[in-house]
Amino acid sequence: MKRITINQGKVGLVFKKGDYIKVIKAGTHWLGFNQTMVEYDLTKDFYASIALEVLLQDTTLAAMLEVVEVQDNELVFMYENNNFQRVLNAGRHVFWKGFITRTFQKIDLSKIEITEKVDTSLFNNYEVSKYVRTFEVAAYEKAVLLVNDTYQKTLVGGTYRFWKNETTIKIAKVDTRQLQLEVAGQELLTKDKANVRVNFYTQYKVIDIEKVLLANKDYEKQLYVNMQLALRKYVGHYTLDELLANKEDVSKAVFEETKENAENLGVVIQGCGIRDVILPGEMKEIMNQVLVAQKKAQANIITRREETASTRSLLNTAKLMEDNEMLFKLKEMEYVEKIADKIGEITVTGNGNVIKQLKEIFVTNK
Repeated sequence: MKRITINQGKVGLVFKKGDYIKVIKAGTHWLGFNQTMVEYDLTKDFYASIALEVLLQDTTLAAMLEVVEVQDNELVFMYENNNFQRVLNAGRHVFWKGFITRTFQKIDLSKIEITEKVDTSLFNNYEVSKYVRTFEVAAYEKAVLLVNDTYQKTLVGGTYRFWKNETTIKIAKVDTRQLQLEVAGQELLTKDKANVRVNFYTQYKVIDIEKVLLANKDYEKQLYVNMQLALRKYVGHYTLDELLANKEDVSKAVFEETKENAENLGVVIQGCGIRDVILPGEMKEIMNQVLVAQKKAQANIITRREETASTRSLLNTAKLMEDNEMLFKLKEMEYVEKIADKIGEITVTGNGNVIKQLKEIFVTNK
């Protein structure tokens, strides 16, 4: 006989020559001849040294154990005292009852939707996150959900999580804000065979995400080509001078030309226009010469206009003075005053009229 003591929180399984005999709890016990005991901690998982089916035939031991069966395509989240502990994979898991309160939540991995009530904070736990597929859609985006390459639904901004299994899941996103497309550096010929380079812009917005992502491939490239072809078409209808003078008309024509095609792509054009018309070096020099000549001609016209006005004013003044002797004398004195301002000293005699003497000094008798 052998005396053994089992402390609180522990139990022992008694075996005789390898065969299970019984379970013993905390206290003092005696082991018979050829009997051995395996001690277990009630806070730890139970690991059987022999077939579990044999042990479970003992109703006392079976009542002390909790057996969790996890099937293929299943997970079980184990909580201890309401705190997440770990994930149980497919198989049989056995735990001691009573000492620690354990709860188990089954997860069906055969579906992709997370319908179980799972605290979102767990998705940041590595043990859980490796079984979850996460997709982010920004607030200014929309996305299409494809399951096994089949369209399911349209997603708005938010975080989307799906269970990870053999089902393939893809999402395709698109920006729903106002966007700008640049058709830059287009080498075009005008009606009068002038070679120009045009920079054109288009502002657009996605309005039908299914058309954009599912019905069309590379919708932005297609929109670019539509704008490019329309621009080439209408620039060729204008001479260089007409193009420079009617850039807004070209923009409107391109807008009307591409509006319907854009809607078929799932976008709406909100505005477009010619940003720059760049001329070759030689053409630029010629245009500058024309501009200089035009400005000179305008300056000459203004000069002649001013000279004519000045002459007309002098003529009118002369006619007035001819008819009015007093006005003539006042004008004469005005000029005498201006000339006197330029002379340091003037000597006049005391006899005679001072004004008359000044007149004789500055005005030559006819």
